[in-house]
Amino acid sequence: MATIVVLFELESDLDLGAEGVGPAVLMVHAAGADPDAPEDPQAWTLCGKDTTPMEHAHYSPTRPGEPWYPPVFGAQRDGVAAGDGGGRALRRWWRSR
Repeated sequence: MATIVVLFELESDLDLGAEGVGPAVLMVHAAGADPDAPEDPQAWTLCGKDTTPMEHAHYSPTRPGEPWYPPVFGAQRDGVAAGDGGGRALRRWWRSR
């Protein structure tokens, strides 16, 4: 079964604040899981971005019908700016498996 890894693209020029508050999440991305290490993402997201600078979200849906991204980050999911809700890239990836 094909698996995705959810990743956060973070604001790059901010360090952790005094209260431990981290940088803002700019976008939520999905990448295929590495076949040899399923917790690790492949080198590129489904939309073609390098996963190296991204943070692992450690999120996966808990039941059928839940979105692939953490619901609190719905506005930051990959593909929203393109108007497809991130679905087009995920469908292309799923069909390629």
